[in-house]
Amino acid sequence: MFRTFTPISISPMGLSQSKRIIGIDPGLASTGWGLIEYSQGRLRYIAHGCIETGPGKFRGERLVFIYQSFLKILKKYKPTEAAMENLYFGRNVSSAMTVAEARGVLLLALTAQGLPVKELTPNAIKQAVVGVSRADKKQVQEMARIILNLKDLPKPDHAADALGAAICTATAIFHKE
Repeated sequence: MFRTFTPISISPMGLSQSKRIIGIDPGLASTGWGLIEYSQGRLRYIAHGCIETGPGKFRGERLVFIYQSFLKILKKYKPTEAAMENLYFGRNVSSAMTVAEARGVLLLALTAQGLPVKELTPNAIKQAVVGVSRADKKQVQEMARIILNLKDLPKPDHAADALGAAICTATAIFHKE
């Protein structure tokens, strides 16, 4: 299933030297993505969504679906940069392997499109968005909503995490200027 959420209201801003950043929270069952634009120290929300694959298909088919769906997103929104959450090895190593496979097809799609990819730890994303590296998912959703001036919480939480990755990258760009 491929879901896209579009903004309710967008404030106009100058587009000179703007960077369109796509954030990605990879996963085999659910890959979150979020797109923002950064220009002259300001952020503008573009869109967010989730690429979902059901467990009823073979893993290879699910990976192909993620790849093809992600290519459509890249072609539609034309990002100039990408930020992807690094793999976190928690207690469940087998799920980490499937996330690594999803990351691989996403990285392939980004690299094939010539996009630079910044890889970020989950803690770095939380620190940049919430100010606390151990923030929970609800806190990330709420701060992404506030930072991007959204009416509602970005859902699902994988898409909010992806927006967080994009915000983190934009923050790094801001500090370089």
